[in-house]
Amino acid sequence: MRFLLLVATILAGTASAQEATDTGSGAMLRGLDKLTGRAGDIEIRSGGMAQFGRIEVSMSECRYPEGDPASDAFAFLTVREAGKAEPVFRGWMVASSPALNAMDHQRYDVWVLRCTTS
Repeated sequence: MRFLLLVATILAGTASAQEATDTGSGAMLRGLDKLTGRAGDIEIRSGGMAQFGRIEVSMSECRYPEGDPASDAFAFLTVREAGKAEPVFRGWMVASSPALNAMDHQRYDVWVLRCTTS
């Protein structure tokens, strides 16, 4: 039963992703330093990079449902920790379901809030 629920959730996410036809000029992310409790918003342009503590976040694209950039955004992110060659995270993050494809890091957490259009 749990397997069927998981498959239904993934398919629902895929269906909403297929409806998203507009591309934003950037995204608003939120970062959390789990050690200090410091949280902060990270504004990043498509193709750009931003620093949050000891991690570097790069975003190649942010998409959202046609005509509604404040709703269910999803962004393709690459997150690297300072001094390490391999990315900590690389893939799509969905604003409405951050746990669906979450970054797994012992100190930092990053998730998508919305796309930006200007």
